[in-house]
Amino acid sequence: MTDPHPLSRISPRYCGDSLADVLPGALAVLGVPGAVDRLGLSPRLAGVRRIAVLLVDGLGWYHLPVVARYAPTLAGLAATVGRPIVTGFPSTTPTSLVTLGTGAPPGRHGVLGFRVRVPGSDRVLSHVAWADDPDPLRWQPVPTQLELARAAGVATTVVSRPEFGGSGLTVAANRGGDFRGAADLDALAVEVLTALTAGSGPTLVSAYHPDLDRHGHLTGVDSELWRIAATELDGLLARLVDGLPADAALLVTADHGQLNIPVEHRFDLDTDPRLSAGLRLVAGEPRVRYLHVTPGAEADVVAAWSAVLGDAAQVTTRAEAVAAGWFGPVPEEHLGRIGDVVVVCRDTYVVVASVSESPMAARLVGYHGADTAAEMTVPLLTIRG
Repeated sequence: MTDPHPLSRISPRYCGDSLADVLPGALAVLGVPGAVDRLGLSPRLAGVRRIAVLLVDGLGWYHLPVVARYAPTLAGLAATVGRPIVTGFPSTTPTSLVTLGTGAPPGRHGVLGFRVRVPGSDRVLSHVAWADDPDPLRWQPVPTQLELARAAGVATTVVSRPEFGGSGLTVAANRGGDFRGAADLDALAVEVLTALTAGSGPTLVSAYHPDLDRHGHLTGVDSELWRIAATELDGLLARLVDGLPADAALLVTADHGQLNIPVEHRFDLDTDPRLSAGLRLVAGEPRVRYLHVTPGAEADVVAAWSAVLGDAAQVTTRAEAVAAGWFGPVPEEHLGRIGDVVVVCRDTYVVVASVSESPMAARLVGYHGADTAAEMTVPLLTIRG
C-alpha cells in the first residue's frame, strides 16, 4: 500500500497506529498492569525490561527520503524497523507532546493547540511559554504514562533541554519522571544511556530533541542548517543504538512533519480588515487558526474567511470540528479553548498575524499544524539491543 500524497488530508485517529499508543505500548512491554499494546510491540520486544523513547521534534514520515541523504543510520533503521503512525490534531508540538505523554487524545488532555484562549478571559496561553499559570495539574488533568509506570514500580526518567525543566508543558506531558537536563546532543546521549542502565528493574526513559524542527522553521526543510541537524541526529541515533543493553529497546518517533511555505501563500489577518472584522481574539497558529468572535458574529466570520481564503483553507465552526472527531471527545470544560471558528489551511498556505503575534512567526519558512499527511504522519522506529 502506497503512502497518500503529502498534501492530502488525513483524519486523526487515537486508537491504533497513533502517537497516543506509543507509551501505552511501551508500558505493556514492561508489564504495567492495564497497559494496552495497540501497536503490537510486545512480540518484537519480548524480554525487554528497559525502554527509551526518543521524540525528534519535526521528523515527519515524509521527510525520511530527504533525511536519508544525510543520515544513513536513520535511513537504515527506517527501512528495516520503521513504520508510519499518525499524530493528533492539530499537528503541533505542545499537543503532540501531551498526547504522547498521556496516551490520550487532545480533547481529553486539553492541550488543544500551540496557543489557546483561557476560557472566561481574553488571555491567550502559549503552551511553549507556560510556567505555572494556569496550574498544569488542573489545565491538563489526565495522569501521564510516566505516572502510571512509576506507580507500577518502573523507574522513570525525562531527558530534555535544561530550560524545559519544571515548565507547564513538561509537567503536563511528563510528570512522574525524574528530570535530567541535557544541553546538547552529547549530554542527551549520556543522560539517556545512564538512566537506561542505572538499575536492574524495569525502566522507562522519555527523551526529547528539538533541533531539526527549529532549523526547519527558521531556514526550511532541506536547508543547509536542516541538513546539518539531520546529520547530527544520525550521530545521536548511532550512539544510542550502540549503547543499548541486551535487555533494552529504543523507540524513535516524532510530534509532526513540516512544510515549506512560499511567501506568496501567506494571508495576513492583521493587514486585511475583511479577516479582522467580528473577532474578539485569535489563537492557534498559522496553519490552524482559532477565531473567537464577538457575540452574533460567527456566521459573518465564517462567510468572510471562506470568501477571502477560498480553496486555501477549510473554515468551520467549533461544533462541526468537534463533531467530526478532530480532537477526539472534548469535555465541556475544554470546549472554550477551541475557537468559535476553526480555520485549517490547505495545500501550502498559512494565515499569519504580522503585528499581533511575533513578527518572526510571520517570516518563518517551515510550518505545521494542519491535517495533511506530510504534517500528521510520523515514523515509529522499534530497535532492540
